[in-house]
Formats: sequence, structure tokens, C-alpha cells
Amino acid sequence: MKYELPVQMETTLAHIIANSSKKNGTRFVTLSATSAKTNDVRDVISQAQNEKRLFKRKTILFIDEIHRFNKSQQDTFLPHVECGTVTLIGATTENPSFQVNAALLSRCRVIVLEKLSVEAMEAILMRAVRSLGVQVLGQGDQHSSSATGSSSGSSEFPVYIEEKALNALAYLCDGDARTGLNGLQLAVQARLAVGKTTPLHGTTGGSADGILITEEHVKEGLQRSHILYDRAGEEHYNCISALHKSMRGSDENASLYWLARMLEGGEDPLYVARRLVRFASEDIGLADPLALTQAVAAYQGCHFIGMPECEVILAQCVVYFARAPKSIEVYRAYNNVKECLRMHTGPLPPVPLHLRNAPTRLMKNLGYGKGYKYNPMYKEPVEQDYLPQELKGTDFFKEQKT
Repeated sequence: MKYELPVQMETTLAHIIANSSKKNGTRFVTLSATSAKTNDVRDVISQAQNEKRLFKRKTILFIDEIHRFNKSQQDTFLPHVECGTVTLIGATTENPSFQVNAALLSRCRVIVLEKLSVEAMEAILMRAVRSLGVQVLGQGDQHSSSATGSSSGSSEFPVYIEEKALNALAYLCDGDARTGLNGLQLAVQARLAVGKTTPLHGTTGGSADGILITEEHVKEGLQRSHILYDRAGEEHYNCISALHKSMRGSDENASLYWLARMLEGGEDPLYVARRLVRFASEDIGLADPLALTQAVAAYQGCHFIGMPECEVILAQCVVYFARAPKSIEVYRAYNNVKECLRMHTGPLPPVPLHLRNAPTRLMKNLGYGKGYKYNPMYKEPVEQDYLPQELKGTDFFKEQKT
């Protein structure tokens, strides 16, 4: 028996829809945006128009990885989806709000395919090991004897896998069946290549030698593939948002976790450092003015030495920020100023004359700088207005009325 699983085929969803559409006579066409060009799309649409006009036959066009089409290519679908020439189904691993044209997205219904549960993954992996003829240790004779097939075609010794190895694989693949099946296949093939047998006890036949796949072998097969992170997609924004909110909530453990998720997934450390600089003023502010110094130092440190050495620099900064007191006083006050500017109608008020510099005689004659009091020259507090007359008495550090 050859230890391979059919996990490299096209999107399973496309095959399910194709089989269903054949029953009612609907034509089903599939394209992959990774290889198809605009001319390929136009050819399919032209054929769909002919099928509809001559045979009253509908066409379903399935586009795999539709986010790979640029905005101009996606616009090609618009008029034909609008008039019903084709029923478009697009599959994407990205957030369509970011990757699909708004006009096209508004004409579609978004269906989110959630991750598989650990229990569902365990069921899938159990079917897979049975199809491979691999027996499971740790479930009792009933499950071990239910494995079908024989390993004699590829090895003179039977192949076994620990139950806890399957459980770990079901957990680590993060709800992705393809990742789980690929990890299982790699683990089996790697152990067969080594060919090292282990004395086994408690198997269906009592005691025998066999090739054993353990939890460690499964983790080696997965390597880092279970770390779900996409530097250019939605997960990038999800993780930085989780890091920001964890530091804001003073949860140092969660903060370190999300930082590690990003860095171990290949994120640019300077991107994280830039976000920390922003956080230092936005969320900590005047409650700990040294936070900004910490953030800038962390950015410089990351720039000097890079990964992986700079990871501990970012970790130190993240923990410092999680533990630091928080204040949005400056952040809120500046937003109040921006709101004041946005809400103002007509020309903005001029700078008061006494606050203007007067480098020329003409400016002095016009009253620039007249009456200005130079504060360091006075021991007592200086009574002087610095806001335009229209805003006199405004306190941006207080809640503004909406």
C-alpha cells in the first residue's frame, strides 16, 4: 500500500457544487485566479452567453482564490453578474471586505466557512489513518482492529500511531483539514523512510515489532504550519489589534502571546515597534511619559540587530506597556481639537495679533506682537489669551458636547 492521501486536489467545495449542478443541467465552470487571465474569464463569459441564448442553459462560474484577481479584473464580472449571464461563486482565504471590489461584493452574498472543531478534525484524521492501514494505539482492540488495509505493500512491519499523537494533530492544525492530512502524511512517510521499528505491547496481536508514530513525529511533520498568520491579510490586523487591546487591558500574558504569534509567523519586527510607539502616546500618555522613550528605544534596538535577537527587546517593551498605568488624556484632548476644527463653519479665526511675530516695520505698524507679554520676564502668573476670541475659555481636556 502506498501511504498517500488525496489532499492536493482542487477546492472540495467546487466539486460538491459541480456534482449538484449536473443534476439540474446547469453548466459548471471553474477557474483559478492564480493562473487564469482576463482573456480566460472573457472566454468563459462568452460561452455562457451563447449557452443562455441558444440552449437556455445556466452557467455557474467558480473562481478559486478570487482575491488574486486585481480590481480591474474583478470589474470584468460586474455587468455579467448583474444581468445573470453567470452565477459567480468566489472562494477566498482573505477577508472579502479588503480584497474584493465593493461593487462586486454588494452583488454577492458572503458565506463564512468556519474552522473545523477539534472533534471534527479527530474524525477526519481517524478516517485517514484507516484508509492508510495505520493502526491506532491507545484506543483498545476495537479501534485498532478496525483499521483497513495492510502495510505489507510498503513495509514488512505494521505502522502504528499513538492516539495522543492524533489528538495533538487535531489540535495543532487549527481547524484546517488540509493541514492536518498533510501533517499526517508527512509523519507517516518520514517514519517509513527511517524504517526504525519499536517493540509494541498491547496491540491486537499481543506483542510485536512495528513502526510507531508518536506525538513528536507529528509535530515534526507539521513543523510551523500550524501557526496561522498572514502578513498581508486579515490575520495581520487581527493579531495587532489583539496585542493592542491586551496591553491596554494590562494583560501581560496575553500581550506576550499575541506578540509571539506575530513574530513567529514572520511579521516585520519594525512594524510591531512602530505600533508600540503609537501605543505609548495613545494609551499610556502622561500617566508614564517614559513609555515613549521605551518605545523609541525598542524601535532603534530592532533596527540595529533584527530578528531573532530583537524579539526579547519587543517582549520587554510589551510587558512594560501592559504593566504601565494608562491615560488617554492627551489622545482625547487632541481628538477634541480635531472635532472642533471639523465642526467649524466658514473661515477659521485668525491668529490673534499679539501672538504674531513682527520681523518687519510694516508688521509692527499693523499691530503684530503688540501687547504680548513675555512670560519668563514675570514672576507672577501672566494674564494673557492664547486662543482666538471665538474659542476663549474652551477646555479641550474636558468632555465636549456633541
